[in-house]
Amino acid sequence: MSNVGKKDYYEILGVPRNATKEEIKRAYRRLALQYHPDRNKSPDAEEKFKEISEAYAVLSDDEKRRIYDMYGHEGLSGAYTHEDIFRTSTFDFDEIFRDLGFDLDSIFERFFGVRRGPPKGRDVIMNLEITLEEAFNGAEKLVSVPVSEVCSACGGSGAAPGGLKVCRACGGTGQKVDRRQTPFGFFTSVTTCPACGGSGKFIEKKCPTCKGSGYVSTVKNISVRVPRGADDDLVLRVPGMGERYSGGQPGDLLLVVKLKPHKVFTRKGDDLYMDLPVSVSELVLGTKVTVPTLDGKVDVSIPGGTPPGHIITIKGRGMPSMKGGRGDLRIRLKVVMPKKLSHEHKRLYEQLYSLERYLVEEERRALRD
Repeated sequence: MSNVGKKDYYEILGVPRNATKEEIKRAYRRLALQYHPDRNKSPDAEEKFKEISEAYAVLSDDEKRRIYDMYGHEGLSGAYTHEDIFRTSTFDFDEIFRDLGFDLDSIFERFFGVRRGPPKGRDVIMNLEITLEEAFNGAEKLVSVPVSEVCSACGGSGAAPGGLKVCRACGGTGQKVDRRQTPFGFFTSVTTCPACGGSGKFIEKKCPTCKGSGYVSTVKNISVRVPRGADDDLVLRVPGMGERYSGGQPGDLLLVVKLKPHKVFTRKGDDLYMDLPVSVSELVLGTKVTVPTLDGKVDVSIPGGTPPGHIITIKGRGMPSMKGGRGDLRIRLKVVMPKKLSHEHKRLYEQLYSLERYLVEEERRALRD
């Protein structure tokens, strides 16, 4: 999916960002009736129909909506192909288009290029651990994935020699044809044959090598691109690397990003947090300290009289956002207390105590009063 110039999905459907599923569904039904090209002959109707259908496919699905709300179009295109945006949302589309009298299979293939055939294999979910530096810069990661390959013994048929027969339910077509009348006329619906799963054949005698599945398990190393700004729970989808279903397309590999702990920085959204060790005298007198960031070093000025625990914010030195821009770096001043005092060190602290005691007494008196 190209993300250039894409409109906000909520604006497309005319619903608020906190809209319920039912509100989103009602908005889509109304717009689908208004812009379906078979009913609306204006030149932009087809494009508008595609636009609202894509918006509904995302916002009606909990996982797609979560990714879109967190990362926008960029995160969504990393998790789903264009076909998967619609292929994994067909249940609700079935219900809506049936009620409206439209042929779902025809709509999907005509407008979205998605052919609905035999069931797709299950998706495989794996965690992908990355460092904060890899999330900051983006990275190519090599992932070992258990995959299924076509069984060489049976060529993927799953049948022993002579053990593959034509499906009697569909006569080998792999499809079930249903013609029904609606308020808008007669519509023909073509669905997958439930008896053979769309293959048009059935296995009478299974292949002994693959036990009838048509596939054997192996491990494959694949390269995956991690985008800049990737955060915990971002889903990266690798098409065709999931489980296989006999006669259908393979599922996909879903890689769930997990950030490894960092020795200096803690990430919260697009902001980075760090503790900067300082001495009491540095807070009292003020100083300048050079601190690390993920893209170089920066000088930080600490004014005299700064209290312990104070947070200094460096704008634009946090994580890159997948929506554009960068977060901030927030530096917390952490006082380091001496654990052992030399004789001279102790003498100086005693002098300071006698000089500063009146300050403490005034604060304590205020508490008592």
